[in-house]
Amino acid sequence: MSVKVSVVVPVYNPGPYIKDCVDSLLRQSLPPGEFEAVFVDDGSTDGTPALLDALAAEHPHIQVIHQEPSGWSGKPRNVGIEASRGEYVMFVDNDDYLGDEALERMYDYAVKNGSDVVIGKMAGKGRPVPVELFRKNHPRATVENAPLMDSLTPHKMFRRAFLDRIGLRFPEGRRRLEDHVFIAEAYLRAETISVLGDYVCYYHVKRDDASNAGFQRFDPVGYFKNLREALDVVERYTGPGPLRDRMYRRWLRNEMVERMRGKRLLSLPDDYRREMFGEIRDVINERFGPSVAAPLAPTQRVVAALVAAGRYEDTLAFAEWEASLAPRAVAGPVRWDKGVLRFDLVADYTADGAPMVFPADGAHTPPEGAPEDVRAAIAWVLADTTARFGSAAVDVVVRERTTAAQYYLPVEVTPEKEPAGEGAGDGVGLRVRASVSVDPVVAAGGSPLRPGLWDLFVRVKMGGWARECRVGPAPGAPRPAGNAAVTAGSVVLPYWTARDTLSLDVDRATRNLRLDRLSPAGVTVAGGRLRATLPLHVPDVTEVLLRLTGPAAAAAPEVPGTLSPDASSPDASSPDAGATSVLEVALPLDRAPRAVPLRLALAPAPRSGDPRFLPLPVTLRVTGEGVRVAHAALPQGARPRRGLLLRLRRRLPLPARRAVVKVMDTLAPGLRARLTGKED
Repeated sequence: MSVKVSVVVPVYNPGPYIKDCVDSLLRQSLPPGEFEAVFVDDGSTDGTPALLDALAAEHPHIQVIHQEPSGWSGKPRNVGIEASRGEYVMFVDNDDYLGDEALERMYDYAVKNGSDVVIGKMAGKGRPVPVELFRKNHPRATVENAPLMDSLTPHKMFRRAFLDRIGLRFPEGRRRLEDHVFIAEAYLRAETISVLGDYVCYYHVKRDDASNAGFQRFDPVGYFKNLREALDVVERYTGPGPLRDRMYRRWLRNEMVERMRGKRLLSLPDDYRREMFGEIRDVINERFGPSVAAPLAPTQRVVAALVAAGRYEDTLAFAEWEASLAPRAVAGPVRWDKGVLRFDLVADYTADGAPMVFPADGAHTPPEGAPEDVRAAIAWVLADTTARFGSAAVDVVVRERTTAAQYYLPVEVTPEKEPAGEGAGDGVGLRVRASVSVDPVVAAGGSPLRPGLWDLFVRVKMGGWARECRVGPAPGAPRPAGNAAVTAGSVVLPYWTARDTLSLDVDRATRNLRLDRLSPAGVTVAGGRLRATLPLHVPDVTEVLLRLTGPAAAAAPEVPGTLSPDASSPDASSPDAGATSVLEVALPLDRAPRAVPLRLALAPAPRSGDPRFLPLPVTLRVTGEGVRVAHAALPQGARPRRGLLLRLRRRLPLPARRAVVKVMDTLAPGLRARLTGKED
């Protein structure tokens, strides 16, 4: 059988971090006979060589090559290319890992589109990854029609024949940005590049020991010498004009300007940032004309101009101002509507915690050269932000907490201006209002949300900023966020975390589902049918199972039933209409033991592989006179807890509440849960 994909993994002293990489390769949906893994050990001195040899002895589709240390990843990758037998070559770092279906999906996508290069969606665990690039699938992507330049790491799939035809290999030796040189040429010489955006193929992991190669402090002289080599590749394969400028702009923005902004610059020692400032200034003045910087965001353009002019102190002062800015997004009531979670939010920027004030009448008049001083630079940015405010926007994503896989949610956006308040003169506040919809059936890139915890994040795009924040509650927003819903074969609970940020619990919650609110008075049994109103939203009639548990030795029958939207709820006309449902079950009374209390447990999603049964706080007792319903305490793990600390915290002003959260964060998780009664 021919090998479809060769996975090349350069290895150097990964320690325990290689385990996730290996495990992900062993879990691939592509059969072992159709792919191979080539580990190139670059002189590791830990226990990795022996581990890899044992792995290869057990799995025929894994091979290991040992070599003397070369100092960087370029040579191991080249050795892996030469040893590979696959139609395509995929590069994976030894401390990252693949999605379980990554190789199969990427290979099929490559064959379908005749691709020389396939870029699979990435997720970052503790480190940034491209976002806009993976907004959708793009079978025919180019540098001109897609943000390919956002991704210059080598973690992609390449047609082996394409690499051989153009003689493309990585620069070798101890150096930086060898991947930029390689990828830039691949982008410019490939006939077809495809972006797979609907499945997370590659997980970038920031190691706890912070020893990822890309996180090490570098020598600015050597780094920007290597960067010039990547620019040389662009110059070799393009002529002067928009394409070259577009590619150059990526390095100007990401590798230079962003290093000179805000907290990122301020966190560096002064001597080191002065040295980096000098190197960046030289590259800008040597290689980039005015047309490269012109389309940058206003703040980036200001920084580029200040650096090019050699004005270090002004660059530092502008960074201090930007460091005081932060995005903010607050949500109103969270409600279910026919299986879709909906809420409105308002997003803006703050300066030192207060809403920013902008000039009422902005003007988009780009300055010639560097601004006169920092005050003029800030004034220009604020005026330009007002002028561009019609294009302000927010993106809302739902991000899985354990894997960092994220997906865009549909939003409807309206920019709003309003008077800034007393003392602001003619200034205005700029904010963006958005209506957000979360449909658990399709929220994960067209698929249902997987079981686990999902956090909601907002990227606020206004003026020269595109920063991310969590969704917080608007003043007066109800707590908790709302009832759980039974949808997409799962129980989905929206909730506010201990830090007052909005999250979703999918098929994990047992407490905080409010099932403890069911009382015997809310349960009726007539004609052998049980009927009860539960605090669960359902979009339509939903099949469930009810388990009746009696004496220990007796069998526990599981009886089919339904949950239906509660149209008769007294608040049916309110925004929270449909937040409850009616449980109806035909009870097997003829088989039920007499005068023995029967505990009830509900499986809202019985078709899942391992249905979860949620205990209900009532018991049934069959007597000669009928069925008696009585109260039953929920098991400890299913009973919501409301601690003294939580009740106290809600009565405190915001600064004091935050201080309490910090105190709680120092406690053991179990103790914090007992004190607060809240989900993580």
